[in-house]
Amino acid sequence: MASGFFAILDDIAALMDDVAVAAKVATKKTAGILGDDLAVNAEKATGFLSSREIPVLWAITKGSFLNKLIIVPIAIALNIFWPISIKVILVFGGLYLAFEGMEKIVEYIFHHKKPVQQAAKEVLREDPAAEKLKIKSAITTDFILSVEIVIIALGSAAESSITIQILTVSVVALLATVGVYGIVALIVRMDDLGFKLIKRSGEKGFLNGLGMFLVKSLPVIIKILAVVGTVALIMVAGGIFAHNIPFLHGLFPAVPAILTEMAMGAIAGVIVVALVTVFKKIF
Repeated sequence: MASGFFAILDDIAALMDDVAVAAKVATKKTAGILGDDLAVNAEKATGFLSSREIPVLWAITKGSFLNKLIIVPIAIALNIFWPISIKVILVFGGLYLAFEGMEKIVEYIFHHKKPVQQAAKEVLREDPAAEKLKIKSAITTDFILSVEIVIIALGSAAESSITIQILTVSVVALLATVGVYGIVALIVRMDDLGFKLIKRSGEKGFLNGLGMFLVKSLPVIIKILAVVGTVALIMVAGGIFAHNIPFLHGLFPAVPAILTEMAMGAIAGVIVVALVTVFKKIF
């Protein structure tokens, strides 16, 4: 009886070792997407009143967990019974990401931008409806990026048993959500931490300098993340097209892959933005 119990424990330990190895490989392969996910969601989780930052981020995080709960079992089932559908889903997801990224660029280039002070005042007056809309947009984008993360993690464990595949994808999905949104929370609360340090230091000494640095750094980081997040959307979209549409894979071998993927994402984004604009004007 005891020997059987210890044999079960030994099997569980061996299984966990296999999952740990597979999860490590999957995490390395998804590192680029996780970085893009961080940039995109950090940009989307900002621009709220200070008192609303954590509630909004928590709402997005819960949406991200729900996304993973939906995506993981469906991805595993489709990978077993209908593998071609995964590529189709990824391509449509890539079109959405390309559209969202290029829409921001088109808005920036062709639409009149309001003065910074006026925009800041409007952010402070942001209403619940606008907040819900931004949360919904963030969760939708997270869904598309989560599909990419789950598919890559699943592919990295494709040669393993179905049990290891399920556990590996689940671990990576959990780490992606906790890790990404944990870092986002640190970023959006930088200014509050800075103000607390300034207050505690009596506005002098090292803590005061560190607090001032954190407060002044946040707007710069937000602007950088806005740019990086937009570029990341287009780049991820281009990468999806390049890896899942045979005609586009290795289309220009002499050109660096990062440039061809950016171009593919940008072109697809412009086309979708144009189609959506025409559709809105007609209907």
